Amino acid sequence: MRFHFTEEQDQFRDALRRFLRDHSSTTAVRRAMASDRGFDPTVWRRLADDLGVQGLHIPQVYGGSGFGVAELCIAMEEMGRALLCAPFLASAVIAAKAIELIADESQKHALLPALASGRSIATLAFAERTTGFALDGIALEAMPQADAYRLTGNKHYVLDGCAADVLLVAGRIAGSRDLSLFLVRAEAAGLQRRALDVIDPTRRLAAIEFAGTPAQLLGQAGRADAGLIRTLDIANVALANEMVGG
Repeated sequence: MRFHFTEEQDQFRDALRRFLRDHSSTTAVRRAMASDRGFDPTVWRRLADDLGVQGLHIPQVYGGSGFGVAELCIAMEEMGRALLCAPFLASAVIAAKAIELIADESQKHALLPALASGRSIATLAFAERTTGFALDGIALEAMPQADAYRLTGNKHYVLDGCAADVLLVAGRIAGSRDLSLFLVRAEAAGLQRRALDVIDPTRRLAAIEFAGTPAQLLGQAGRADAGLIRTLDIANVALANEMVGG
């Protein structure tokens, strides 16, 4: 079996490559790596306004373009080729997919359009300091309180964790062994974020501490496991294609 890209896919690749040639030169990459945020907000906005790339893999009903994994892989390969410094993987791929798979309909409509337009940056926080990336090692606890939750614990290796205004946090409700997903705003009380030293400065990582931090449950309690596994599968495919490009 032979696979060929369609004419539309080739046109998308060419347009994105031209954009990145203009906005992700060696000089621009070095400037972004040295900046506080780790990316150029102006380039991020242009990427959304000119090409709509942030909404590429988000369904149309939630403000995206609704393209599939093939188009996502084209974008990741070209971004890897240009060493683009941007929270695309964290926000437009991983966080957006987690919301699509786990959140309820009203939450999807409230959150995904802002990610698709690039106005909001989100990230998924699931790895922890002592247990690494294993989902079964997640120990962060969510304590029910009135109509919200309070989170206590830590997250490590959070992609673009200091730049995101929305944090999607995987944890367990007190007394439950099943995983739930929570939304935390960057300005929430009891939240501390710290940039980690990284080998690759094109991809920023953060450590985050939660001390009774208020959070909103996304979707149903204790029903996030399958969605998180699927989200990380998509993330691995995207990352592999970025490595092909880079």
